[in-house]
Amino acid sequence: MSLKRTNVYADPEDLAVIKDAATRRGVSEAEIIREAIHRAAQKLRVWNEPLDFPSFDGPGTPAGKAEVTRTVADRARRR
Repeated sequence: MSLKRTNVYADPEDLAVIKDAATRRGVSEAEIIREAIHRAAQKLRVWNEPLDFPSFDGPGTPAGKAEVTRTVADRARRR
């Protein structure tokens, strides 16, 4: 992965939190910041295509806990 250098201004309190997190995770402060930038960029990303969520056959009413448990167990047994 090719990285580009940039400068970012941050509050001292935020930098202290980043430093603490980096120490606890055993990674560099830069890695914590890169991960945060990546998560923010993905959160704000606009996708060109709609997400393809699976659909399920059913009566169109909310399923109860017992029905969900039974359906999941049935599907797991089929695999």
